[in-house]
Amino acid sequence: MLKALIDPNVAPARALARDERELMIAANNSHVLTFDNVSGLAGWLSDALCRIASGGSLAVRQLYTDDEEVLFQAARPTLINGIEDVITRPDLADRSVFVSLPPIREEQRRPEAALWREFERKRPLILGALLNATAHGLNMRSRIRPEALPRMADFALWASACETALWPAGTVARAYAANRRSAIEGIIDSDPIAACVRELMTSRQQWSGTASDLLRAADKLQRAEVSINRPHWPRTPRALAGRLRRAQTSLRAVGIDVTFLREGHAGNRMIRMRANGRRTHASVRGTDV
Repeated sequence: MLKALIDPNVAPARALARDERELMIAANNSHVLTFDNVSGLAGWLSDALCRIASGGSLAVRQLYTDDEEVLFQAARPTLINGIEDVITRPDLADRSVFVSLPPIREEQRRPEAALWREFERKRPLILGALLNATAHGLNMRSRIRPEALPRMADFALWASACETALWPAGTVARAYAANRRSAIEGIIDSDPIAACVRELMTSRQQWSGTASDLLRAADKLQRAEVSINRPHWPRTPRALAGRLRRAQTSLRAVGIDVTFLREGHAGNRMIRMRANGRRTHASVRGTDV
């Protein structure tokens, strides 16, 4: 319904794009991208949505030419609806706000025509309230001085500037922080790499070794009957290191710092993990091994 308030595009929801060009065309023709009944996101699409969240561009060869390009640029909010947790990659999750809606009881259901009639009746009030909040935000944004900013810094600043038109100061920051913590826990639970690292660090303050050492440590955890989703586990040390880099932000949020470095005269690639004192999963009971 938010899309219906401001978006001239008549399509209320669309199927997932088949490639990045199609996604950018959709973004250039809509103020808000809306994808309904989504079961999962491919890796390329998750990365593309990250770029669109804060502003991205795509240059492709213009059709029927050899050397001319078409440049697509867009920064758009995106609504994704699905029954399952479709956002499973940490970089997109860190740019998202998750909303879990309760099921509609049978006595609350009504025909779609009746729903839209009520929406049209209240449309001026809803749009007026949003415009009042926008005007308030334009007046307040130069006065906002947050102590810290999340990854979506501009979003956080703008929401904080607008919020006092509707709620007490700090309401959005607290809700956004709680939402991100919940999302991070869900992402770690769905990511076998992050889940393995968190389990590995429950009994120690730090761990260091190569990516090959981490693979062997994961095998030990599996033999100890710790649940690891093996079909999605990287098959090579290099692939594991790449996945671990993606999980760095989420792991840091639950109290585990992961760093990549080179050691020794040969410049061996090492991974070092350390509990940073903000552990939220399990108590620390051991030392380095």
